[in-house]
Amino acid sequence: MNPASSSFVESGDQTSQLAHQLVGRRTLLKNGTLVLAASALTNRRLFAEEVKSDEKAVRVGLITDLHYADKSPAGSRHYRETLGKLEAAGQQFSTDQPDFVVELGDLIDAADSVDVEQGYLKTINKQFSSICDERHYVLGNHCVDTLTKDEFLGGVEQERSYYSFDRQGIHFIVLDACFREDGKSYGRRNFHWTDANISAEELEWLRGDLKASSKPTVVFAHQRLDVSNHHGVKNNADVRRVLEDSGSVVAVFQGHSHQNDLSEIGGIHYCTMAAMVEGSGPESNGYSVMDIQPDGTIEIKGFVRQASYRWDV
Repeated sequence: MNPASSSFVESGDQTSQLAHQLVGRRTLLKNGTLVLAASALTNRRLFAEEVKSDEKAVRVGLITDLHYADKSPAGSRHYRETLGKLEAAGQQFSTDQPDFVVELGDLIDAADSVDVEQGYLKTINKQFSSICDERHYVLGNHCVDTLTKDEFLGGVEQERSYYSFDRQGIHFIVLDACFREDGKSYGRRNFHWTDANISAEELEWLRGDLKASSKPTVVFAHQRLDVSNHHGVKNNADVRRVLEDSGSVVAVFQGHSHQNDLSEIGGIHYCTMAAMVEGSGPESNGYSVMDIQPDGTIEIKGFVRQASYRWDV
């Protein structure tokens, strides 16, 4: 994410704005949840063909942009408070029992030294790892500000920065956009946060991974794939083309810009989640639980500042 900002979006206001911005869709705002009726019959057929009718829903816990650090607030970011906010999210996840939890990037904030940043990571991950046995970490730019990718991944015991896995007939992909335009990985402050890219090697892997799977697919990313501003992946048009050409991707979940946002491009939902670090106090928290039903319905139940959505595929 970009340097500290003093503003962030109210989820209720943002949801209302989204209802007006989505053009060419049937929309209904009901009990604070934006309900969308998908236009592509291909998605419905995809679920019908690939997901067994007797499968139970896949349940996923989602958090993003915790920016944990043992340092004083900067602007609207309250770094130390993410420990308490994560505890509240963990209590909700304990009730809802997700199959796995995904952290969409920027788990930690920058430190002045490797040792200090590793301390931040150890502290926040000790709490995070107690929430759910299966966790997936998306690399954010702040995760590798002082650390290298290998150091961060080693600290969270995750083998790769981009990979895929299947659960109950659904294919999930974790992406890594922490590459410079020249293809070099972020690490040790060798990058500018606006120079986010999916490397040529990763893009080729993504194309092959999608080609090898016929299952309906959900993608997790940190930097945004739907915008061309500073928060966007610079080659996101190329990435979207690969996602669209597969005919199997139904949604992308991302963080980085710290606000609720939603768009649809080429029949794919791009859902940007609210940052946990923004604002002081429990009323400024944000996290969600997502259910993917066997019929393709996706419901995101947002808590506190996180907006809620329901997509009827």
